[in-house]
Amino acid sequence: MSAVSTSIRVHVAPTVQYVLRIADTCLIHAQRLAEWCGHGPVLEEDIALTNMALDLVGQARSLLTYAGRLEGQGYDEDQFAFLRDERQYFNLTLVEQPMRRSSAHAPGGDFADTVLRNFLLATWLKALWTRLAASADSALAAIAGKAVKEARYHQRHAGDWVVRLGDGTEASALRLRAALERAWPYTQEMFSRDAVDAAAVAGDLGPARDALRDEWLREVAAVFAAAGLELPAATPFMSTGTLGRHSEHMGFILAEMQSLQRQYPGGRW
Repeated sequence: MSAVSTSIRVHVAPTVQYVLRIADTCLIHAQRLAEWCGHGPVLEEDIALTNMALDLVGQARSLLTYAGRLEGQGYDEDQFAFLRDERQYFNLTLVEQPMRRSSAHAPGGDFADTVLRNFLLATWLKALWTRLAASADSALAAIAGKAVKEARYHQRHAGDWVVRLGDGTEASALRLRAALERAWPYTQEMFSRDAVDAAAVAGDLGPARDALRDEWLREVAAVFAAAGLELPAATPFMSTGTLGRHSEHMGFILAEMQSLQRQYPGGRW
């Protein structure tokens, strides 16, 4: 069976897309964090990053199962995770960006990119989960009630590293500032508002993304101040992963994630 014939096509109603935006952000963020397994700067941090990736996979699993019920074709979490084509993923573009160099000469990020983006995303997810815990949808509220506790830990852990790097050596501060320059333009997408957000608000499913901005900025600014960082100015750039239009990195991520399911469709251990 060819790779193309194993793909599923999801009916993307606004409520389904709203849930997939969160689920896919958690899933791809987890995939990027998992790349550090066995490569952390110290053993304790290697384990911490892997555990946070597992937390995010758990959140993604719950949301993908829920999205399958909303979508109505009977697809399960594995089919949603491994058998959609790139344009049917709706994650924030920020999570696609490289977080670890594969070699000393390869492009991409390093540990500073990882902890900074983990902090920015955990702060955003914490604000989102907090509001989703009050959702009129009891299933989504239950998922959020558990996930917010994990997001608080992720934010605190990553925030501590941001301060350690920013207030550490000249070299570590330089790397952190470079990581911030790479990541910041992609944060605009976290607070974009569109018809999908409007439908979620109208149905009391969850908040629009722009409602998260003030809390996120306040908490980010507090940690940045302790790290000796300034909030960068807003940029006109707007990434489009939540619309299904991704960066050049997304295809490579999916090729690695989906390879086993694509080679052995429906395979089970």
